Amino acid sequence: MEQKTGLILLLLRVYYGNRPGGSATGEKEENGKERRSTMDYTAMKNLMTFDRRHLWHPYASMTQPPPVNFAESASGTHIRLADGQELIDGVSSWWCVCHGHNHPKIMEAIRRQSEKLAQVMFAGFTHEPAIRLAELLTERTPAGLNKVFYADSGSVSVECAAKMAIQYQMASGFPGRCRLASVKGGYHGDTAGAMALSDPDGMHRMFSGIISRHYFAPQPQSRFGEEWDPADFVPMEGLLDRYGHEIAAVIIEPVFQGANAMRFYHPEYLRCLRKACSDRGILLILDEVATGFGRIGKFFALEYPGIVPDIMCVGKGLTGGAITLAAVVASEKVAEVISAGTPGVFLHGPTFMASPMACAAGCASLELFREYDWEGRVRCIEHQLKRELQPLSELPNVSEIRVLGAVGVAALRKVPSPETVQRIVHETGVWLRPFGSWLYTMPPFITPEHEITRIVEAMRRIAEA
Repeated sequence: MEQKTGLILLLLRVYYGNRPGGSATGEKEENGKERRSTMDYTAMKNLMTFDRRHLWHPYASMTQPPPVNFAESASGTHIRLADGQELIDGVSSWWCVCHGHNHPKIMEAIRRQSEKLAQVMFAGFTHEPAIRLAELLTERTPAGLNKVFYADSGSVSVECAAKMAIQYQMASGFPGRCRLASVKGGYHGDTAGAMALSDPDGMHRMFSGIISRHYFAPQPQSRFGEEWDPADFVPMEGLLDRYGHEIAAVIIEPVFQGANAMRFYHPEYLRCLRKACSDRGILLILDEVATGFGRIGKFFALEYPGIVPDIMCVGKGLTGGAITLAAVVASEKVAEVISAGTPGVFLHGPTFMASPMACAAGCASLELFREYDWEGRVRCIEHQLKRELQPLSELPNVSEIRVLGAVGVAALRKVPSPETVQRIVHETGVWLRPFGSWLYTMPPFITPEHEITRIVEAMRRIAEA
């Protein structure tokens, strides 16, 4: 194992050395001085050996782990590695670092809050950051969608939303409505309840034995920006007609289906869904964990169809990616019905709910959206991605290019090995991580034009590999 780890580190050092302007010990800063790692090679090797033996990384084998990069610090659009090389973060560290890494305003908010109150249980207490963040959040949500319940992560917010929907139906006198409905191709998280609401034929299918059974309509087929086909909604309407007496709510990712599909669909589907749910007394839950906070061009994706859900889940960019936090925002009606029913309380309570430091980061992140032209930046990124990614559609390994807002996707016929991707990452200085058959970029909104060009070039290299 030590020999294998040493070999990997040696290869990484070779990659760094082959990188323009880089060396095995550091790289040149703009002033010409060599920038060296703050960690010596032996210390890094020892830590990497321990990592390989004991740390289980996401979507990875423990016995045959893929290559990993030793991150030492980050700033703006760059992640600095322990040997001094910097990588452009082409995926916003799983789509959450919308304002860039370690934004001074967000970091200062966390620091100030840590000196006053790092943690207190939210049962029986409240605090200014939680109140202020709810104020800022509900300023941006549609009228009537203004009851905020904090959660630990996006997956947990989905779990909470599902429980809210079921409690609402029970309090309304419909205890038989204890299932949810969704569409194929969806992704709502990796916890058990969230997995059950994701595509049953997707990445979680091996866990079908332990997850609840829900109802799924076919994936929306009318594409964003193309003509709407009314027949597209017929299967969902039929499903609601047939099983509506069992369905508490429909949950869906608005406009953009993320990790299980990486595709954009027509907003008219959501308008039809809103009406169909309202007509049948079924709640509508929008999972805006990935789409919220500007990622696909609107502050919330619900602005495209112009609808108001009964419950909305948010996360990722809520804190600018600085610290984990999510929220469930419910309508006044949902909150009032649950509170008037039995047992008269919402039955959920995370230990770290409304973490003061996370809420402080959230306040700073939402304030940042007021301070710079994020919409203009996202439009520029979208136009550049459309212009520069489209030629990749001519590559034999690329079946389709998809772009909306600050999201660019190349659907690959064959994905290179993690080792090949790692080599290209270090040769180009761009961090990308293909997921399934999709090679995608979701850069921070502050990413400059020349770095978008480098991201696209790295995507081309991976697609060609």
